[in-house]
This record gives sequence, structure tokens and C-alpha cells, in this order.
Amino acid sequence: MAEVTIAENSVDIEFDAWERIWTRRGRVTVPLAAVTRAARVEAPLRAARGSRRGLAVSGFAKIGVWGLLRGPRLLVSARRGRPGLHLTVNRAISGDEFDGIVLSHPDAARLADRVRAAIGART
Repeated sequence: MAEVTIAENSVDIEFDAWERIWTRRGRVTVPLAAVTRAARVEAPLRAARGSRRGLAVSGFAKIGVWGLLRGPRLLVSARRGRPGLHLTVNRAISGDEFDGIVLSHPDAARLADRVRAAIGART
């Protein structure tokens, strides 16, 4: 499961070894200035739709990049039965290829609250 750290100016995501294979990256740093929305989602598997580059085990896990042809392009590491954190990202600001990030995390609600507080404090 990805480790999520909320720093002063960024959200840092560190993928585990298994996730690195499918996401093709070990770490992602998203500037808080690029985050436009943070929400807890009950069923993060449903957020990933469309064409993909990654692993999809029907009804169990999705890890990789979704929305390759029609978007929105999402970086996903989601598993069944675990709540998720969904970050909506302005990729013009982030400089990355993603419009959003969806991660299963047992503490998704607290993480979403902390990100919302951080992005609300800057406006």
C-alpha cells in the first residue's frame, strides 16, 4: 500500500515494490498548489475507467494509469474493501501527466481532511 505524507507544500506518495511495477514510478510528489480537490471515496475501484496501462484484477485491484485515450488520466492504486483518497490535480501546475490520483488507504478520511485544510489555508 502506498505511503502518503502531507508536507508543508506537497503531497508525497511512496509506492511499495508491487505498486512500482504497475505505476512505473516509486514516488510521486504533487504540489499542494496543484491540488484542486481532495475527497474520501468509499469504492475507489469505481473511479478508474477507460483504457489503462497497469494491472486490473476484476473486482479486487487496479494499479497503474487509467484514462489513457479519453481521460481524465488517473494514477491509481486501489483495492476492494478499502476506502480511498481521490485527489484532483491541475496538471498544468503539477507538471505531471495526471488529472487525478486515487489511492486505497485505511486513513483516507483523515488524509482528505488534512489536504483540504492545507489547500484551504493557502487561498
